[in-house]
Order: sequence, then C-alpha cells, then structure tokens
Amino acid sequence: MSNDTAPAGLNIINSMMGENASQRLLKSSWRGLLNFIGGLAILFVVWWFGIYLISSNTSTEHFADFGPIPAIQAIPVLWEENTIQSAITSSGYRLGSGLLIAICIGVPIGILMGRSKRFRELSNSPFQLLRMISPLSWEPIAVIVFATWNQAIIFLIAIASVWPIAFATAAGLAKVDPAWFKVARNLGAKPWHIVTQIIIPAITFDVLTGVRLALGVAWIVLVPAEFLGVTSGLGYSIQDAREGLSYDHLMAWVLIIGAIGYILDSSCVMLIKRFSWHRGDQ
Repeated sequence: MSNDTAPAGLNIINSMMGENASQRLLKSSWRGLLNFIGGLAILFVVWWFGIYLISSNTSTEHFADFGPIPAIQAIPVLWEENTIQSAITSSGYRLGSGLLIAICIGVPIGILMGRSKRFRELSNSPFQLLRMISPLSWEPIAVIVFATWNQAIIFLIAIASVWPIAFATAAGLAKVDPAWFKVARNLGAKPWHIVTQIIIPAITFDVLTGVRLALGVAWIVLVPAEFLGVTSGLGYSIQDAREGLSYDHLMAWVLIIGAIGYILDSSCVMLIKRFSWHRGDQ
C-alpha cells in the first residue's frame, strides 16, 4: 500500500468507527427512552387496576379519587393556583440549606477520617452510633432548641445528610495512592495545594456519590418533617389535602414529590458523570 492510500484508508476506518459509535449512542438513547416510558406505563396500569378493583366495591367506591387519572387532572389545577410553585420554593429552600450545611460539615470530616488514622479510629464508634439514629428522632429536640420550624427542619435534613457525605468522602480518600502525597511534598507542594490539586479532584466522584445518597435520605426526611408546624411545603400540602378530603390532590402531590425526587437524583447522576475524573457509570 502506498503512502497516499494509507491515510485515506485510515480516514475511512475512523469514519466507520465514528458512525458505529453514533449508531450505538442513538440506539442506547432510544432504548433508555423506551424503558423509561414502558416502566412508567406499567406502573400507572398497575396503579389504575388496583384502584379500579378497590373502588368497584360500593363500600369503598370513594377510593376512586386515589386513581392516576384524577391525580393527573388535579396537577394543572394546583399549578394554576400557584400552589405547586409555592410548595416547591419552600421545600427547596429547606432542602438546599440542609444539604449545604451537610456538605460543609461532612466533607471536612470525611477528609479527616481519610487522612488521619487516629481520628478515624476515635470517631468511628460515635459517628456510627449517631448515623444509626433515625433523623426524625431528633425532631422533639430540634423543636425545643431552634426558634422556628424552618430552622428545625433544616437541622433534621442536615443531620440526616451529613453521614453519607462524610463516609463517602472518607472512602474515596482511602483509595488515593499515598505515593501521590509523597511526590507532591517532594515537589514542594503546600498543604493547601495538596487539598486543592490532589484531594479534591481525587474524591470528587465519591463526594458527589455521597451527595446523591444524602439527597435521597434528605428527601425522605423532608416530607414528614413538614407535616407539623409549618404552613408551606410539600409535606404540608399533603397534610392539607388529607384534612380537606381532597384525595385527588393528595395523590397529585405524591406524583409531584416522586417526579421532583427523580429529577434531583437524575441531576446528581449527570453531575457525577460530568465532573468525575474517572467518569463513573451509575
């Protein structure tokens, strides 16, 4: 083969490989979309059929409002009344504040646990003990200690979220090759350089994974924490719908909470894939 024909052949091969990669990506995207739609369709069919069986009995026919169709029909009504936007704003503020506090506390604790064997040995037992306490168990204490329910709920979210972040950070740092730190010190790196240039890039994947886990826990804690004491938020809206016997609105709020939680979790997955140096798949 001549020198002129070799580059042309390589270009053809590269073009074919690029087309195959594009086709695989397209096929994977379509498969993911079909699985998403198919899974939701199965869920809604099972939901509808279950409510249909229950409401077909005359003694339980009022359960018909718990079905998917009334719930979906109620969502535009709640949106036009600005109820959804207001609830999301209130709950989002509490969730974001609690998670931010958990990140600011959990990441430094995790770094200490990962870098200091003595600190890890001393802190393991008390941290594990605190981690296993149900976050809602702190609610009576939080109500007494904090001046407002907003502050109490933020505390509950923070205490629930800090442990996944701290332990994920420590686990990520434990996987870092110690030789990296020796080389950095030999090259004259200061402690701040080691933190910013080695530790943070190396543990980003694990920190974001911990944040994803913490978000799931915080989302579960947020709704029941808003059942009492506040007059806004997603949890309050469910409680209000139940007390008003608006079962279609109640199920609409359940759908909204599930959808928001799914979006938040998917956003965390995207961040993990985007900013992690080894591009971990979730």
